[in-house]
Amino acid sequence: MAAAKKAVLGPLVGAVDQGTSSTRFLVFNSKTAELLSHHQVELKQEFPKEGWVEQDPKEILNSVYECIEKTCEKLGQLNIDISNIKAIGVSNQRETTVVWDKLTGEPLYNAVVWLDLRTQSTVESLSKRIPGNNNFVKSKTGLPLSTYFSAVKLRWLLDNVRKVQKAVEEDRALFGTVDSWLIWCLTGGANGGVHCTDVTNASRTMLFNIHSLEWDKELCEFFEIPMKILPNVRSSSEIYGLMKAGALEGVPISGCLGDQSAALVGQMCFQDGQAKNTYGTGCFLLCNTGRKCVFSEHGLLTTVAYKLGRDKPVYYALEGSVAIAGAVVRWLRDNLGIIKTSDEIEKLAKEVGTSYGCYFVPAFSGLYAPYWEPSARGIICGLTQFTNRCHIAFAALEAVCFQTREILDAMNRDCGMPLRHLQVDGGMTNNKILMQLQADILYIPVVKPSMPETTALGAAMAAGAAEGVGVWSLDPEDLSAVTVERFEPQINAEESEIRYSTWKKAVMKSMGWVTTQSSESGDPSIFCSLPLGFFIVSSMVMLIGARYLSGMP
Repeated sequence: MAAAKKAVLGPLVGAVDQGTSSTRFLVFNSKTAELLSHHQVELKQEFPKEGWVEQDPKEILNSVYECIEKTCEKLGQLNIDISNIKAIGVSNQRETTVVWDKLTGEPLYNAVVWLDLRTQSTVESLSKRIPGNNNFVKSKTGLPLSTYFSAVKLRWLLDNVRKVQKAVEEDRALFGTVDSWLIWCLTGGANGGVHCTDVTNASRTMLFNIHSLEWDKELCEFFEIPMKILPNVRSSSEIYGLMKAGALEGVPISGCLGDQSAALVGQMCFQDGQAKNTYGTGCFLLCNTGRKCVFSEHGLLTTVAYKLGRDKPVYYALEGSVAIAGAVVRWLRDNLGIIKTSDEIEKLAKEVGTSYGCYFVPAFSGLYAPYWEPSARGIICGLTQFTNRCHIAFAALEAVCFQTREILDAMNRDCGMPLRHLQVDGGMTNNKILMQLQADILYIPVVKPSMPETTALGAAMAAGAAEGVGVWSLDPEDLSAVTVERFEPQINAEESEIRYSTWKKAVMKSMGWVTTQSSESGDPSIFCSLPLGFFIVSSMVMLIGARYLSGMP
């Protein structure tokens, strides 16, 4: 006899959390925000040339299908009926650029990832065309001209990939960030798939006017992007279409937020001045500025935070973006081999409890906020014969915290009111050494929710609250109270400042390593053969070899 289905209080909402390193599907109870089940698949990243970062769009799509199917199987094992899933939200790595054929559904090139640096020469040539007294790109988009954003990646594809050029000429090409690619495929693909994006993802393309909330004709002409290939821009919370295949066929996709906006919603930062910091592949600090655009004078971005419904107002945020956070742990694992799993870094760091004067600036993709310095490359400095892999592991964690301190300082100067504590989320927040280091280096408390999957939670909230779904209330009095873990500073302020000022010296040494000419020509004088253009500044010879480091305690 079949087992009786377990009673579940309230309808359920699923969330696709598609990140740079992995894809997950998570299912929440819409009345309690409880996470019921999830599944995760790690993704490959390809580095075909120094500074290039790509992913296979079909691998990304297949990972989504796999995560949905596996999560539904797990729910079945828990005797939870998947027919209770009433909506699906999508959260995604932003800026990553995909172009595909709308007739066949096939990608025309790999996804060019947000970390990719191949467009630096494009950025430099375009910057010469912007009048010094009228930076219309930044005033319309809130963004500096940088390799980070989608417009220059799309420009590169149009200039260099014949399959893309031909598809545009023959009116077969569609462009989108990862959310657009996924929603188009999940809602039918070549058989009627919905080509759309939401305002948060559109605001990261450098083609979107964040004031009018429309694709901007002047920007598209400046970057020479044909507007016909762009997706329709929708709010972050409305029904875009229905799932056309798999275990959840017929369920509406009704939420879409770029990952950092999703985390802001998941942390319930709905008030002006509330902020959160997410520790993923990169590190992203967002502060809600309400219904007004605030332009930074200290290297931060102005971006769309969310628009939770077609008829709801748009909210904006200031953002500090750090390119390399969790990615430095993956680099230590995959490139140097000094750890076998990402979790091991906490154990190594705990063994020594200090970097012993070793500082690591992981500027693998240049420096993002607050410097926006593409010529920077990674360095490890302050090495001695005493330094071992444990100190380097500790320095890598410190680097994440120092970078957060830099963008928090910029945020405090822009907002005029220093944050009294920092709300945090993301996979790296499970590392207690990292969280304590962060509290010490910021010299304010760090507050972590007991359920750290706030990015997926934000996407689920947007989906469940959409008109026509209505299973998740966003009224403040209806939102569930969140239990938190709190990390208080444990060192004195003077020591914190000394460590931070030494870090700043190391950052200065990381700059000016690469010129466009040398990076494009593969000049051996800048060690382009090292993975991601990594450089080591030290009196020792190449860390006495990675073999030494991986073998020593």
